[in-house]
Amino acid sequence: MNSVLRKRDFLNTNDLSRAELDGLLASAARFKHNRFGQQLAGRTIALVFFNPSMRTRSSFEIGAWQLGGHAVVLQPGKDAWGIEFDPGRVMDGEPEEHVSEVARVLSRYCDLIAVRAFPKFVDWRVDREDRVLKAFAHYATVPVINMETITHPCQELAHALMLKEQLGDLVGRKYLLTWTYHPKPLNTAVANSALLIATRLGLDVTLLCPSADYVLDPRYMDLGRANAAESGGSLRVSHDINASYRGADVVYAKSWGALPFFGHWEGERGQREAARHFIVDEAKMALTHNAIFSHCLPLRRNVKASDAVMDSARCKAIDEAENRLHVQKAVMSWLLGATL
Repeated sequence: MNSVLRKRDFLNTNDLSRAELDGLLASAARFKHNRFGQQLAGRTIALVFFNPSMRTRSSFEIGAWQLGGHAVVLQPGKDAWGIEFDPGRVMDGEPEEHVSEVARVLSRYCDLIAVRAFPKFVDWRVDREDRVLKAFAHYATVPVINMETITHPCQELAHALMLKEQLGDLVGRKYLLTWTYHPKPLNTAVANSALLIATRLGLDVTLLCPSADYVLDPRYMDLGRANAAESGGSLRVSHDINASYRGADVVYAKSWGALPFFGHWEGERGQREAARHFIVDEAKMALTHNAIFSHCLPLRRNVKASDAVMDSARCKAIDEAENRLHVQKAVMSWLLGATL
């Protein structure tokens, strides 16, 4: 394994300075026009997946290969041993080894470790601590990358790059982050991240959701307000669909579960079912300032957004998904001190 002079993790974009954030986006834009290189020649990355993936896995594997590196995919509990995370645990249950050994062994083999681990959806007070990701970062001696836990910083960068490509200067643009219906309560990670990156870039952000129960964790709301104050943007919460769409330059859709019902979802079902009309459709988009629309994908058509919206020229979800490849190359290269 090639040694890393200074261990720097990529866990959350709010950990980065604005100069570092802008530098990553500029690097990603260069990779988009020059896809192949040797920045990762002789380097390896372990991709540790506790949850399913399509875009994240393929973009990291392909990105590493295009830069001369190699990715190893591990699925604990499936093709790799189950892992224990609690310190001091008497390990007489299912997990076969502790994260303290896993992270240190992978650090001897690999130059980077990337982790995808969704919440357990039992107790938000526990899940919000992001224990799996933080444990890898604590025990690993090489940089650790967040491939989505309770935030999704790689998606943030892909989204930000798409916004810059489509709109140029983002300061003062009206940005709508809207909740949408889904038959199941989903992770808040992408919503948390969209809020963080949009406020960081100076956009005037509206969080639209059916009721106060769907407002995001105070940690991310507070960070969003602080970001907006620093960047010259703004952040407000609304439950009024028409007022929120009116004049928007960007509509970003995502479904997530109401945190007061976290782990007890039956109590939320009535609210969620009554809010099916939050779907992004032509009538709502007609209220905007010719806004672009995007979503992190996967998206259930005619549930979260209509066919007409998804198939329109204003939908940039595919562009955003492509950008995952480029921003992740930028992150991997940056963490290893390589440049384009």
